[in-house]
Amino acid sequence: MKRVYIVTAVTCMVLLAALVCIFRALNLSSGRDHLKVGFIYDNDESTPYTYNFSLTKDALEKKYGDRVEILTRSNVLDDEMEEPLRDLADQGCDIIFFNGYSPLVKELAPEYPNTQFCQTSYMDMSGQTVPENYHTFKGEAYQGRYVSGVAAGIQIQKMISDGIISEDQAVIGFVAAFPTSEVISGYTAFLLGARAMVPQTVMRVCYTQTWSSYAQEKSAAKRLIEDGCVIISQHTDTIGPAIACEEAAEDGKQIFFVGYNQSMSEVAPATSLVTSRICWEPYVLSAVEAVMQEKKIESLVTGRIHGTDVSAGFEKGWVEMVDLNQQIASPLTQNAMDSAIDQFMRGKVDFVFHGNYIGVNPEDPSDTIDLHTSYIENENTSYPLFHYILTDVITIVE
Repeated sequence: MKRVYIVTAVTCMVLLAALVCIFRALNLSSGRDHLKVGFIYDNDESTPYTYNFSLTKDALEKKYGDRVEILTRSNVLDDEMEEPLRDLADQGCDIIFFNGYSPLVKELAPEYPNTQFCQTSYMDMSGQTVPENYHTFKGEAYQGRYVSGVAAGIQIQKMISDGIISEDQAVIGFVAAFPTSEVISGYTAFLLGARAMVPQTVMRVCYTQTWSSYAQEKSAAKRLIEDGCVIISQHTDTIGPAIACEEAAEDGKQIFFVGYNQSMSEVAPATSLVTSRICWEPYVLSAVEAVMQEKKIESLVTGRIHGTDVSAGFEKGWVEMVDLNQQIASPLTQNAMDSAIDQFMRGKVDFVFHGNYIGVNPEDPSDTIDLHTSYIENENTSYPLFHYILTDVITIVE
């Protein structure tokens, strides 16, 4: 009888040991239970760009709860990045996200090999050698810009049909920060989307020479409206242009606003037509999951992957349209937008930068492009590279 008890006890001990081994193996394979995640913002959540990026923090908290500890630093200028970056890394952040354009991130990453540094793309990364723990990413914004342009074009078409403007008054305005390829690519796609609906449409662009100045952006928008622009959009960081449109409408002008990053329906309810935004959540959630699983980030992120640089568009949920204002939009707008989005969803992108256009590099007039041959944006890098001003259809307002 004692022998039976001994055998039973030994068997139980063996089974217990096996269960412990299995549990340990499962625990190791599941990765880490807790991460410390850092965010560094170039501005604060009152500005559209940073607000849109900050939605990723909310998505992380919703998905992982107390499995993530999140630390943030706001209003960090690019040349002031080093101190907050080192602070978050020294506090043990396993992964840090940045929406600024500072080269310091890439330079300092090798000093913290146990931290993954993920920065919104700010330059052409193709062919560059970067630290293994440095990553760049960006949604293919030109796709949303083009669809925004389609919505703008349908609205112009309606204004012409209603006798509000004539065909030669089909002018759209764009408040732009700087003449970088990112900005030029976006407003060119916006215009080409509008011209796909109304071929007579032309554009006036006013640069503010700053990313974030409410007064300058509003002033630029007011000037464009006074110059006859009937639809305004922007690539700057404040609500100034939207407010300018709303005030113009209150004065009796027929004007509409197309947003970027954040819907302006609350601050400009009478004029806000539609908004396109880059969705940062798919990348950030996947990157955090990869670190939790102790895997390479690019092994879990879905998109166009070039080393540690990733981009994607509508087809992966990295770009979306929000808040089409049904009160002011033409009934044809949603179908026209859906048709364009469907092409992007099917991987067709060569129709955007294409047509009877010649573009000139503003920094080198001898550098031109003929769009009879399609230009494919974001083909090899997440940072937009189209940097040509289309002659005859785009005017830079000095």
